[in-house]
Amino acid sequence: MKIYYVYIVKCSDNSYYTGFTNDLERRINEHNGGVNPASYTHTRRPVKLVFYNEFNDVNQAIQFEKQIKGWNRKKKEAIINDNWELLPELSKNKMKK
Repeated sequence: MKIYYVYIVKCSDNSYYTGFTNDLERRINEHNGGVNPASYTHTRRPVKLVFYNEFNDVNQAIQFEKQIKGWNRKKKEAIINDNWELLPELSKNKMKK
């Protein structure tokens, strides 16, 4: 069975990048190796893997990646720190603004 990963890396400028891959180690090495000069992480190297989640279903992985990409920094940091229970409250605060 193939495994897919949704991951977050912390860039050298303290920003976060969220991605999706079927080979996590290779992908992180590509980010740090500067394989694609047009990529977001190219000028923000080195990057450090701070979160990943495994999926057996490629569609679920893609959906989760898109969801995280729409999140603010506080929500991303909540899952990075394994504080999933904070997500509903952080979502409420966003809706009030």
